[in-house]
Amino acid sequence: MLIYLGLAALASFVAALVLLLLGQASLPAITHLLLAAGIMPLIFGAITHFIPVLTRSSAAPRSLLLAPILLQLAGVVSVLGVLGEAPPPALTTAASGTLLLAAALAAWMNQRARRALGTPHPCWHWYLAAVSMLGVGLLLVAAMAPWPQARNTLRLLHLHLNVLGFVGLTALGTLQVLLPTVLNTADPTVSQRLRRHLPVAVGAVLLIAIGAALSLPLALTGALLLSVVVLTLGRAILTCHGWRRLLGDGAAAPLAGALAGFLLLLALGAGHAVGTLDGRDSTLAFIVGFLLPLVTGALTHLLPVWLLRGKRTARRDRLHTALRHGGTQRASLFLTAGALLGLDISAGLWPALLALLHFLGVALRALCTDRE
Repeated sequence: MLIYLGLAALASFVAALVLLLLGQASLPAITHLLLAAGIMPLIFGAITHFIPVLTRSSAAPRSLLLAPILLQLAGVVSVLGVLGEAPPPALTTAASGTLLLAAALAAWMNQRARRALGTPHPCWHWYLAAVSMLGVGLLLVAAMAPWPQARNTLRLLHLHLNVLGFVGLTALGTLQVLLPTVLNTADPTVSQRLRRHLPVAVGAVLLIAIGAALSLPLALTGALLLSVVVLTLGRAILTCHGWRRLLGDGAAAPLAGALAGFLLLLALGAGHAVGTLDGRDSTLAFIVGFLLPLVTGALTHLLPVWLLRGKRTARRDRLHTALRHGGTQRASLFLTAGALLGLDISAGLWPALLALLHFLGVALRALCTDRE
């Protein structure tokens, strides 16, 4: 299931970039295709993988493992709703179904944390906060119908709670746990850092979301606070691992690149807030400069782990080596593409598509040829 979700997310990226190049769909429809049908199911699946590790408990129940498929269906319905190909209640129905699944995931995480052997790893709090942000964002979709006069305000809140709250907090929490695993090193400061930074990160996201809808100073204050969190994380990662190790590893380089892409997103968002940059360009930069290196970097490490569960084997090592091929170069292309798109240079879509297709080709070849 997890391998399918990873490949489905990659397919949604390819479809989104091709549609953007062809100009065949609106940006809201493409964003819903990518986030609701591709990234959200993958994040749900990844959380069900990480929570048992963080709480030292058994695997997630089968019913919860199948939830991402329902999320994909809800995502497809939301895309049809945005395109006007589904009845008006389609968006509300899709949001309501997703909200129920998010509530079930949050309840399961709380249950596992309470029953954990010892103190659960603090990263689980980041996942709970992220899913909570998603829940609030979904509730706002239901509120748009009875309050059409507030639709734009609710839409902006929904957008930022999903992008920075759900996706952003999940990514920032996961990066701090995944990078030491990828590099096979220990980071003794990660637990303390996760505990200390979570309230600041949550407060910053709320300030950005509320500020984007109602008050520019609040949004800029939130962006500044979140930038401090990301910069502090970046400094800690460099101190612990060093830039040579980060850039020399085909999985770590795109993950570190995603952190740089997140800073780029915050800068572009601030530029959009003060009226110097277009919001469309910030959205495209978010997709290409942050999501693409994040997802490809994470899948570089996780696909072999999901395929070959249990103890480390020679075959898993070969798959990791194969998937790491070209990772640093792909990260450079993604960040370059994100910067170009953020500056309204549409040619930035091409290096992003090239790097994505290269990773997809490497992944499919590795998974199909190494069957020993």
